[in-house]
Amino acid sequence: MVDATLTQVEKHLSDAMRILEDGQSELDAGTERPRLSRSSIPGPLQGDGRDATAVLQQVHSLIHEDEEDEEDEDKDKPSQHRMQSVAEQGHMALLGHSLAAYMSVLDRERLRRLTTRIVSDTTLWLCRLFRYENASACFHEDDRDGLVKVSRLVLHARYEDYACEGFAVLSPRQPVIYQSASCRPGLGQHLCSQLGLPLSSLCTVPCNTVFGSQHQMDVALLEKLIREDSEAGRLPLLLIANAGTPGAGHTDKLGRLRELCDQYSLWLHVEGVNLATLALGQATSVVTAATRSDSLTLTPGQWLGLPAVTAVTLYRHEDPALSLAAGLTSSQPVEKLRALPLWLSLQYLGHNGIVQKITHATALSQQLLQKLKSLASIKTSDVLDTEISLVEALRMVEDELSSPVVLFKFSQDMSAASSGGSVEAFCAGEREVLDAFNGWLGEQLARLVPASGVDVVELEDEGTCVRFSPLLTAAVLGTQQQDVEALVERLAELLPVMNATVALRAEFREEARRHAPSLCYVEELSWPGLGVVRYEPEAEGMDEGRRKQELQKIQAELLKKLQELDSDIVFSAGPEFGPEEDCIFVGMVSEDVDVPELVLTIASLGREIEESGRLLENMTEVVRKGILEAEQQLQQASMDKLMEEGLLRQIPVVGSMLNWFSPVQSSIRGRTFNLAAGSLDSTDATYATKAQAGRPSFQDTPPSSSKKLPGQRLFRRSGTSLDSASETGSVGHAEDPTPHAPAEPAEPAEPDTARPDQSGVSPEQQEQEEQSPR
Repeated sequence: MVDATLTQVEKHLSDAMRILEDGQSELDAGTERPRLSRSSIPGPLQGDGRDATAVLQQVHSLIHEDEEDEEDEDKDKPSQHRMQSVAEQGHMALLGHSLAAYMSVLDRERLRRLTTRIVSDTTLWLCRLFRYENASACFHEDDRDGLVKVSRLVLHARYEDYACEGFAVLSPRQPVIYQSASCRPGLGQHLCSQLGLPLSSLCTVPCNTVFGSQHQMDVALLEKLIREDSEAGRLPLLLIANAGTPGAGHTDKLGRLRELCDQYSLWLHVEGVNLATLALGQATSVVTAATRSDSLTLTPGQWLGLPAVTAVTLYRHEDPALSLAAGLTSSQPVEKLRALPLWLSLQYLGHNGIVQKITHATALSQQLLQKLKSLASIKTSDVLDTEISLVEALRMVEDELSSPVVLFKFSQDMSAASSGGSVEAFCAGEREVLDAFNGWLGEQLARLVPASGVDVVELEDEGTCVRFSPLLTAAVLGTQQQDVEALVERLAELLPVMNATVALRAEFREEARRHAPSLCYVEELSWPGLGVVRYEPEAEGMDEGRRKQELQKIQAELLKKLQELDSDIVFSAGPEFGPEEDCIFVGMVSEDVDVPELVLTIASLGREIEESGRLLENMTEVVRKGILEAEQQLQQASMDKLMEEGLLRQIPVVGSMLNWFSPVQSSIRGRTFNLAAGSLDSTDATYATKAQAGRPSFQDTPPSSSKKLPGQRLFRRSGTSLDSASETGSVGHAEDPTPHAPAEPAEPAEPDTARPDQSGVSPEQQEQEEQSPR
């Protein structure tokens, strides 16, 4: 008979997962979902309570609330945040958490027997699966807690009165913990903090710099450090080694480290992703040496795609009292229930299922590694290190084959660089430029092929690299061989663009400097693109604040015009928190880009914007001065009229009679304001010729800029033939590149009817005045 409560627990979990996964399926399918109210604002607790379905719907709303906001802001851009799929073994792990809560209410004796069986089974299975026989297990949520408890165990074992005296017994002989420089950041500091040790107790051992991998601990230097600490009265306590460094996935020389620890009585602790390969039938000797360590930390939850499953530290020690004092074991049965989700998941997968998942991950790594070696501009992890001996090279190959981590990076293709640009001019900041390009490459691959799980890592010697670690991502993301094929295809598509951009950076810099002082080339090595320029307006007579304001205005307008061009080049304002401001950042380009035309277009558009702004400012000033001058002349004309006509003519009745008997021929003439010249002119010429003076005719308009054929992109190099040359016109040129284009027929000039008069009288009104009797 199955316990009814267990059945209810399993049913409720299935219902909850169905509700959450149905909502995720609707989100992935793009179907319209009802808009839920924003529930992140705390509210009062309802008095009558809510049913389970409503509560789960609220949980679903909280999970996807950010995605809904992003969809509202940009409906065309799919959200990058998606809930990871939970496979069947993941459901078993989630069920284990629910069952652990249920089992915690059992009576103490029954719970003790149950937890003892669960811990014993899980420990036995893990020891046999990973070839670490006769060991005990500690289950912990934080994967660093196992190392902390093991270190506390070693302190109890090496200092007899540590349990009573505490830190006082450490003063005569200070303990020393050794770790590799390739360990994950902050591990040693966290260890000292939890143990109450000063940071002087932590010794970081450099990695090899001349022979061997750049990520393996230098054993000879480690032995020298241990000997010096022993002679100085310190106590070498523990050594942390890596079977798969966090960054590169390299394995330390565990066999030699084991011998060194035996010689100086050090506790050897091993951790790393390569420990998963111990479950395979043919594990390499490099990783197999980890089975001789005193303790090791496993993370099966990451390797097998099990959500919220604890990490496990296996250790060999014969004194259970010290293990209890160090916290490796617990007398509380409830704490032992941490192993229940892993216990259920291991049984669900079975030995073959576990091995199959690890084998699948390593096969994906080897598949990608073989594909990458055929790409000319890509360096893989086996060729990142140089100047190594043949023996070390063979060891590195064995280490590479045993590691499920693949590192690769873009390297400048000299053949592509020779086609355009100067390689010598580029080599000055080659490292920083390549780091920027590799960071861009990793981001693009992660966006284009999200199922691959690639990410970007920063390594001290190699710089920025792209990492593929399927053992940490494949089980969760469901990575398959076709995803690796898609990753290689996308990489092959991006490499020509990167090679072309790298090769043309020097030419872009030289062309930008040729257009000085209007264009200023900004040396921004961390920008993954063609380069950075800034248009510099003329600043004569401007203070610094006005100049900066004018610069910001022109750069914003210039960027807007460049982004509106029909080109496949991306123009942007650069990183949000970058060091350079008010610049034009030019992105990746293809090899057929005409760099001089591109730079000329940027300079021409900037000059056009600057002149337009100055023309507007000048026109405003001219109009203002013209209005003042017109007012003065109108006042003067009024005074002249008064003096010429006399005072009597200003009287209404008398003036009319005088004007009737003796009309006055006034010498005051009309005035017209010429915007082009900024002056007040007489209207005599206007009424004499019935046309505005100084206005250019339609035949005097300048020739149009170069025209672009339909479907043609800007900034492309012209071909050798005339037809191809006529198809590569660009905005940057001032003349039409098609010299034999037929001229448009000129319109017949009719100045008396075609143009309105500047005095405000239309041509029709003038004609009526002429026909009317005077």
